[in-house]
Formats: sequence, structure tokens, C-alpha cells
Amino acid sequence: METKTSKAGEERRSATAPSQPYDPAYDPLKSTTPGQGRDYAPTYWIGTAGEPPADDGPVTQDMDVDVVIIGAGFTGLTAAIFLAQEYGIRATVLEANRTSWGCSTRNGGQAQCASGRLKRSQWIERYGLETALKLHRECLDGMETFKSLIEDIDCEPQPGGHLYIAHRDKVMPSLEKEARLLRETFDYDARILDADTVKRDWVGDQDAAGAMHEPEGIGIHAGKLAFGYLRKARALGAKVHPSSPVQGWETRDGVHYLKTPGGMVRARAVGIATGGYTSQSLHPQLKNRLLPILSNSIVTRPLTANEIEACSFRTHQVITDTRVLRHYYRLLPDNRLQIGSRSAITGRDAPQQKYEDVLVNNMVRKFPALKGIPLDYSWWGWVDVSHDMMPRIHQPDPKETIFYALGYGGNGVMYSAQAGRRLAQWIAGDGRQLDLPIFTSQLPFPNIREMVESQAFAPFRRFGQRFLYRWYYLKDEVL
Repeated sequence: METKTSKAGEERRSATAPSQPYDPAYDPLKSTTPGQGRDYAPTYWIGTAGEPPADDGPVTQDMDVDVVIIGAGFTGLTAAIFLAQEYGIRATVLEANRTSWGCSTRNGGQAQCASGRLKRSQWIERYGLETALKLHRECLDGMETFKSLIEDIDCEPQPGGHLYIAHRDKVMPSLEKEARLLRETFDYDARILDADTVKRDWVGDQDAAGAMHEPEGIGIHAGKLAFGYLRKARALGAKVHPSSPVQGWETRDGVHYLKTPGGMVRARAVGIATGGYTSQSLHPQLKNRLLPILSNSIVTRPLTANEIEACSFRTHQVITDTRVLRHYYRLLPDNRLQIGSRSAITGRDAPQQKYEDVLVNNMVRKFPALKGIPLDYSWWGWVDVSHDMMPRIHQPDPKETIFYALGYGGNGVMYSAQAGRRLAQWIAGDGRQLDLPIFTSQLPFPNIREMVESQAFAPFRRFGQRFLYRWYYLKDEVL
């Protein structure tokens, strides 16, 4: 079935301009939709990526299409790429605001060999060794998928691996145990570095009590990657429609009727790739199945040679620390420092200066030489966390052609590419061979223990999150 598009859409040569300003207080638990035509958040990635590429304009009439992807971020665009490349299917991608407006241009640009928030040892505890080994192979395969996708995209890759900094001495024994497991059980060359080696040869993080280095990890420019995915998807025949939020959804006789401001889009299959910006009202299958949390990022002005030396930056590799409320940071190609961590609980609170101040203070604790350094960029964004800390790429009801790829928990830069590939498999009818738990089960509701910890059902969800963040702070810094 061919998509019906307007001639104006076919002739479009520029990106759709925003019709509304950026909303700094947007909250996916409070808003029924993420808006329509809103501008990008003022991130470093958007500020330095250049002009956004052309898109296909908003939906302006009723359409009949084979496949709709909701969400034009990393996952949605790579799903469209793989649908075209591997199955000859030209998807129609619907985006509420500007292309890659959400998670994809608000992250830290760290592509790590991970899927979700759990360590390999936790995979073994939860799923058993055989499944854990398969999950590890899935991550390695995902890294290769990601590398192949970015070969012809100028996204400023910084390869070499991932440095996992122990932020306290008490963390080192468990880090050493995990590294040994990775080497001996997963045949993955993780190695332990002592504190002196880290500070002399890698980075002068004053928190560092040692570190684990793993061989896979790539830093990228998130805005240039998103724009590259957009160009690639459209070159393969996908249609990408910004300013076209799904405001209503009915399914009748196997056809999905997606209401947008410009017209009804009728589709035979729908893939959902909305990440941390998934509305509670988008579809009943998703209500209360994600816990969106905020993450803050700042980027300094370019560091001088003396400042780089004072901070002992010997690497441009991606770095995180072992806090539960972890910091992620690196020296960017233009010698700015980017650092991020968890932020406010609600969208309403996110713009408060104190959250930026906390992050700046943590940066200075790690790198005292940067006290007083000006910031060129500061932003925040929502992260989609599943209630069991693992993503899902799944068809929740075998009788309906609805599929989703969600719940990356902050590790979506790399795995979104693999998830897009797996989502394309599901949509094309090739997903039954996917046998890992992240493919065969739905995003879970919280169990009783998790409900006590996270209070995941509104209106108690945020109360539980405040309690949990306080507990995590005590575990990270005091106990």
C-alpha cells in the first residue's frame, strides 16, 4: 500500500520550523501529549549540529499507510531505516514536535555496551547464565549494528571503550568481582585500574578510588547522529512528519486509526518509539509501565591547555561513575567538558537553578581546577526507565499489530539502534525468532517490593521517587 502524500511534502527542502517555543517544564506524567511543533531544548547537541535536515512536513490530510512509527528519535528513525533496508517497507514516522526532539538530543552521547540498567552479574541472578550470555551477545551485536550505522554519519565518534570510575574505596571489591566475571565468564576484556593509574594515565577525577575499563564504548555527537539518521531514513523512502502528535487512537478490523491535527492516518501496523516522552494516554498497553526520570547536563566553555592538564584529561573516552545516581561525563572533541546526572523529580521543578548548581558543585568536586568556569549549555531531559530496569522490544498483544521499543533506562544511545532493528523485525513479521526476555515479555507493572520503593502509580509515584532518591544519596555518599 502506498502512502498518500501532498505534493508540497514531496518537494520540501527544509526542516519544519517550530510553531511553539521549548517548554522547560514539560512532564510526561502530567501532560496528555508532548505538545505540537515545540522547539528543541537548548542543548549543546542542537546548538552545534548545524541546520536540521529537511523533513516531510506535518500531516495535512488523511493517509493510508502500511506502517506508522510514533516517535522520530533514534529508535523510530533506525526502525524506519531497517524496515526499508531489510524488508522493503517504507514507514511513515509521526513526531509530535521537531524530529528527534526528545531523548535523542538531550542525552550525554555515550554509546555503551549495555541494555538497560542491570549489570551482567544481575542478569545471571535474574535470568540464569545461559540467558545472560545471550543478552551479552545481543549487546555486542548491538554495538556492531551501531558502528555500521554511523560509518557514513559525521557524528564525531570518540571510540576506545568506557571507563567506569569507582567513586569510593568501598566500591572497589564489587567492581573487581564484576570485572573478573566479565573476563572469565563473558570473555569480555574488562580490566581493573588502581586510583593512581586512573589519575595519572586517564583522568584526574578526585573521586576516583580506581576504575574498571571495558573495551566497548563510543562517544558521539547526539544532534549530528539524529540528523544523520533522519537523512538516511528519508533517502530510503521513509516519510517523517513533525508537528503531528497522535491525539487519538482506535483500532477497528485490524486497522489503526491515528488522529493527528492535520488528518487521520490509517495504518496496518504501528511501532511505538516515544522513549521518556511517552504520554500516559498514548495507548492503554503503556499506561503506568514506565517511570520517567529527569537527567541534567551541562557543557562548559572549551577548556584551555592548562585546564586540561590540571584535570589530567588523557582520554576522550566516555566515563561514568559507580553512584546509583551516577555521573556521566567526557571531554568533547572541542575540549569542552560535558557532565550529567539525575535531576528534579517533576517537570515543574526542573527549571530551578538549584539542580544546575548541584551538578556544577559535583563537577568541581571531581575537578577542582574548573571552579568558576563558565557554562555554555545547560539542559535536562526525561529518561524512560522500566520497572525492572530492562528494556522491552515487544508485541504486547499477538492479536494486534502494535509493537514498542522502550525502557532503555539511560543506556539508549547505542541500544536504540539495535532496538530499532529488532522493532523492524517485529513489524515485518520476523519477530517470533527473538527469544530473549526483553523480546518475549511486556514492560512490567511494578511488583509489591518495587511499589514500596518507587510508588509507581500516580499520584504516589513522585512521593516514592523522592524517598528513593534520598536513600540513593545516603548509599552513594554516606553509608
